[in-house]
Amino acid sequence: MNMPAISLAAVSGRRQQTLEIAAEIERRGFSGIYCPSMGDCIALCQGIASVTNEITFGTSVQPIYFRNPEDLAATAAFIHEVSNGRFRLGIGVTHGPVHQRLGITPGKPLTDIREYVEAMQNAAKNHGELPPIVLATLRRKMVELSVEIGAGAVWANASRNDFNNSMTDIPADVQSSDFFVGNMIPTVIDPDREAGAARNRKTLQGYVSLPNYRNYWKQAGYVEEMEGVEAAIAAGDKDRMFTCMTDNWLSNATLYGSVDQVREGVEEWFEQGCKTPILVPSSTSGGQMHAIQEIFDAFS
Repeated sequence: MNMPAISLAAVSGRRQQTLEIAAEIERRGFSGIYCPSMGDCIALCQGIASVTNEITFGTSVQPIYFRNPEDLAATAAFIHEVSNGRFRLGIGVTHGPVHQRLGITPGKPLTDIREYVEAMQNAAKNHGELPPIVLATLRRKMVELSVEIGAGAVWANASRNDFNNSMTDIPADVQSSDFFVGNMIPTVIDPDREAGAARNRKTLQGYVSLPNYRNYWKQAGYVEEMEGVEAAIAAGDKDRMFTCMTDNWLSNATLYGSVDQVREGVEEWFEQGCKTPILVPSSTSGGQMHAIQEIFDAFS
């Protein structure tokens, strides 16, 4: 059985427990641990480096506007060295609402990412070898930039039905190399498939509110759904928004249902060219730790 990776975040009061979970993820044979931007994902990765021995791990992703590139280069080089090369540094620009909340004025994503990576590479002369840099991506131009200046690309909530088209933007020789190809997939394991679907709709509610994601999903073939969402947003009708998030769309952007259905979905992601499906645990009956245990049980 191909094993997916798991998304892991640390919250106040449970950080030591989160590191214990990281060690358990390694013991159970999952393919990686990837830490989203909530909290301090770099600090979490530094902790993971100290409690694991073999598993690959990384950020998915560290927003570039949160840290000076030289500062991040110094920390990334440290984690890269002490983990014996197991660390992958995923970086991205994050989303508009986050920028607004923090008072950040972003520039052009492609230009800013290119300049940030260049600054990190220059800083490496003083701090040591950098880990492989993976770019958060969604559509063609950022995928192409990841091939040009990075060592991988990571999506979040990509559409499985269209992922093979995204893969055509990565040359075959690059795909066959150790170039990282990952996707963060909201995952709920519950034999009550409707309950799992409802949980994932809540997870993706914020994403369908973002124009860049709606444009991506339109490109993936969900024009009617996304135009319906836009009309619902304009009308302030949250219930209508959920109605537009159809089962067909949801089943391609997330995983939910019984153990067998989720495992089959993971295999389909591998078949579409995703080298590292990253399961983002959620549950209808508990928090992150409960959801991770459900994934443990499903892939035992």
